Amino acid sequence: MVGVGYTLMCEQTGPKDLVDQAIRAERAGFDYLVISDHYYPWLAEQGHSPYAWAVLGAVAHATSRVRLMTYITCPIRRYHPAVVAQKAATIGVMSDGRFTLSLGAGENLNEHVVGAWPHVHQRHEMLEEALQIIRPLLDGDNLSYSGNHFEVPEAYLWDRPDTPVPIAVAASGPHSVELATEYADALVCDVADPAVVRMYDQRGGAGKPRYGQATICYGPDTDDCVKTAHEQWRWAALNWTVKAELPGPESFVSASEAVRPEDIAQVVPCGPDLETHVAAVRKYVDAGFSDVAMLQVGVESQPMFLDWAEHELLPRLREL
Repeated sequence: MVGVGYTLMCEQTGPKDLVDQAIRAERAGFDYLVISDHYYPWLAEQGHSPYAWAVLGAVAHATSRVRLMTYITCPIRRYHPAVVAQKAATIGVMSDGRFTLSLGAGENLNEHVVGAWPHVHQRHEMLEEALQIIRPLLDGDNLSYSGNHFEVPEAYLWDRPDTPVPIAVAASGPHSVELATEYADALVCDVADPAVVRMYDQRGGAGKPRYGQATICYGPDTDDCVKTAHEQWRWAALNWTVKAELPGPESFVSASEAVRPEDIAQVVPCGPDLETHVAAVRKYVDAGFSDVAMLQVGVESQPMFLDWAEHELLPRLREL
């Protein structure tokens, strides 16, 4: 049976409301919660971007059952890897072992606030070094590390959960899949790509969790949903190689000017039809994913979505 998650979208919701959504999502029956880790929203229309780790601490205290996960933290620029390990271990303790740390190479949008954005090849080197730091620290090692990009003269985590925090790595191709199998306990992929899952299995990931994310815009009126999705999510029509390089919301506005409402409706299922949204999850299940987080576009619709998910969506997804 597929694990179904709920996405706490920092880019479209303030911190107190995110905690309230987490409590409601747990009550609705979601298996886990993922939280975006941004410094900026994608578009100014989204209007928020609180510090995800402060929200996670509150959510860990306010919930008792659901698993928690970052989606996705970049440990190469805005955060030093040793600090990421400390934050992850602390949330692991506060959540009584319910936390998974999901890591990726990040986007210019969030990381340039502390300095120049590295070239993609350098970013991949930095991510591997970060994993070489974070993994042993979470395992309880006293670490000294000297790399091309990071220095850790000496580090040890004094507060850790009884079981080390699991790590998931975002992957889309051979190199990132290799990192996921060598250093992590799970795979993350935003695209329902069976080729990535097969590659992960062949390189040693068989039997480990594979996390995806299905973006939808549920609501009683399809046209209203399409309007909301276009207003707040039109950047999703861009290629990831473009999205990783754009420096701010204004750039995403410019880059997505030609995206029409009908274009984004092809990317984001919109409206009230249950089976349309189930199909968005089924794509991941058929591709071999074990867990899929639902991302509901639009802050005003979250209470309605959570009620609908509890009574209709989740019971239907349990059948997959």
